[in-house]
Amino acid sequence: MAQLLEGARKLGWVLLNAFLRFIFVFINNCVAIPSYCLYCILLQPLRIMDSRYFWHIEGIMFKWMLAMVSLWGWVAGYTVMEWGDDVRPLSEEEAMVIVNHQATGDVCTLMMCLQDKGTVVRKMMWLMDHVFKYTNFGLVSLIHGDFFIRQGKAYRDKQLIYLKDHLDRYYRSRDRKWIVLFPEGGFLRKRRETSQAFAKKNSLPPLTHVTLPRLGATQVILKTLGPQQENGILGKEASTMHPSQSGSKPKGLQWVVDVTIAYPKARPMDIQTWIFGYRPPTVTHVHYRVYPIKEVPVETKPLTDWLYQRFVEKEDLLAHFYETGRYSLLSFSLLSFSLSF
Repeated sequence: MAQLLEGARKLGWVLLNAFLRFIFVFINNCVAIPSYCLYCILLQPLRIMDSRYFWHIEGIMFKWMLAMVSLWGWVAGYTVMEWGDDVRPLSEEEAMVIVNHQATGDVCTLMMCLQDKGTVVRKMMWLMDHVFKYTNFGLVSLIHGDFFIRQGKAYRDKQLIYLKDHLDRYYRSRDRKWIVLFPEGGFLRKRRETSQAFAKKNSLPPLTHVTLPRLGATQVILKTLGPQQENGILGKEASTMHPSQSGSKPKGLQWVVDVTIAYPKARPMDIQTWIFGYRPPTVTHVHYRVYPIKEVPVETKPLTDWLYQRFVEKEDLLAHFYETGRYSLLSFSLLSFSLSF
């Protein structure tokens, strides 16, 4: 009888905690998201008169929005341990960020760990699955200028054309610095079988903890945002001029930041976990490796090989992490997450 009462008490506490967290998230969404959208509507005259100042303010509010999502996890005891290269010095330079993709919680994890990286959060552009457009945060991302991409062979070619047009129209005009994408093109659990079959057919390394990346979006971003030299390697300065910068040239992409996310016991978190907090406190491990853009090829075959190699390295990193509970000692350089607003 005592065990039944204790079990009922624990269940009641879990349900009460989940309910209170739902109310907390509901209030945040009913205040923060409408406030953001209302600002963007009311200040359209400012956007016409001084677009750079408008997007500067919008970026600050966008960072607050992402901090709100980070807070959901932080309150539940979900934190981030960071490994590898220090990316803070790159916060004011342009970079492409490639990330392995396991679940919707990957986006929340990035929102948390990038909060203390200078102006990165408010000046970044996200590439995400089109289904996110229909979530509560979709309108915010739509206004901010993120790109929603549809998956599948039937849409692939057109989506790459739309992506290039989107980058041309919004990336520099809104003073974006970092662009985040998930080259695998889907969640690990959904793509692993197909990826392994493709690897076997083409004599490529069999991958378990990641899948073989897709080239399309990565190549479009590199060709659109970074200049190409005669040898097919991206250079340091862009060849196009930002029309709003009074004759100054943007440098273009300077870095590729390779991010590897690992969850304890290979159990990824989805966004529902972040909202309701029903998993015990968890430390998610994020590894960074930085490559100068001049080391990245842009032509199809060399870029494919380069990108595959990055994901083979991710496979090794994750295999070591799941075996030992930590990344390689040589890869450790950072700190645990500290929330900043």
